[in-house]
Amino acid sequence: MSEVSLKGQYEIKELELNSLLEVTQAINNNVPEEYLYKIYNFTLRSNLKIRKLALFVLDEVWNCKVNFGTDQSFTKMRLPDCFKEIRTVCKLQDFEETPFSEFDIVLPVAHKEKTLALVFIGDHSHESSSDGLKFIQALSNIIIVAIENKKLARKQLQQEALRKELEIASDVQQFLFPEKLPNTPLLNVEASYLPHDVIGGDYYDYIPINKNQFLLCVADVSGKGIPAALMMSNFQASLRTLLRQTPNLRDIVEALNFQVLENAKGEKFITFFACIYDISLKTLVYVNCGHNPPILCDRKNGMRLLEEGSTVLGAMHPLPFLNEGFITDLERFRLFCYTDGLTETINEAGEEFGMERLMKYFHEENTRVKDMRTIHNDIIVELDNFKGRNGYHDDITMISCRVG
Repeated sequence: MSEVSLKGQYEIKELELNSLLEVTQAINNNVPEEYLYKIYNFTLRSNLKIRKLALFVLDEVWNCKVNFGTDQSFTKMRLPDCFKEIRTVCKLQDFEETPFSEFDIVLPVAHKEKTLALVFIGDHSHESSSDGLKFIQALSNIIIVAIENKKLARKQLQQEALRKELEIASDVQQFLFPEKLPNTPLLNVEASYLPHDVIGGDYYDYIPINKNQFLLCVADVSGKGIPAALMMSNFQASLRTLLRQTPNLRDIVEALNFQVLENAKGEKFITFFACIYDISLKTLVYVNCGHNPPILCDRKNGMRLLEEGSTVLGAMHPLPFLNEGFITDLERFRLFCYTDGLTETINEAGEEFGMERLMKYFHEENTRVKDMRTIHNDIIVELDNFKGRNGYHDDITMISCRVG
């Protein structure tokens, strides 16, 4: 071998080593992905005199990240399916005629048996040698794996940020629920909340107004996750502020409807049931805004559904109609409120649990002597048995009270 050819090989190896050193230093310095692609472009185009190249990288889809020297632009070109399964170096002449036929060779870049990128090379002698191909593959592999690691690190950061957001939103939602519920011979309030996900869109509350009156409510926002939790947080704050200003349920509901519509811009709505019981007057005033009708049981009138009210909150302003339910001479009773996750639980045959099964439970004679916690537990057990191997598809919330 002549001295000139040896010198040429030495210079090429020196360029290759310098290129690898530059790339490694750039990776260690945590430079952006775009800069790594620029180094890759410059190294192959200027240092190694590659004249024609297209680098396709698999993100969620295949995209061309580096392209130079070609007769047409490959940056917006879709990668044909025939190349996606390549695992070894291939000659383009082995494939059907495509725009990619202007290249000579395609090199796969793989990591852990997964093809991450494809390097299309043409019109230069350097890639014809085995050593030249190995270097291009090595350089491509270093670049692509480094970028994959960046993606993975970014994804982990995003997942951690999301986990933190979910944790905060879950805490926010927990703060919505009353910390302590009354349990006395005169008044017993019980609540159960079974979230379908980390964060749900249900809300319940018990709010004492004065020594004789209290409000009981349950609500369900359309949608789930962080937006639903934040919306319910705002809803609870508005409700409690309004209740300090007036005990009039009509005024409260009208104001809540306006605020939900303003905040959600008509993209979300809330079903809502609220009632105020006056212990001294023995009266119950309630409004049902598109919510599942609660079940009221008392010895004089038996069982009835509380349906008077209006449509869902946040759909339109003003509300098309608004009626108050008013029940007098109500001394000893049980009130059971819930969200649609209960009645819409589906079994393996595709049947809903439904209202009839719930009503049947409350018709049973022994239900009348059970405390509210036992009633909640019974219903949860019955739901579990009913759904079988099916999962729950929505949050399930129950809040009930026994008076007298």
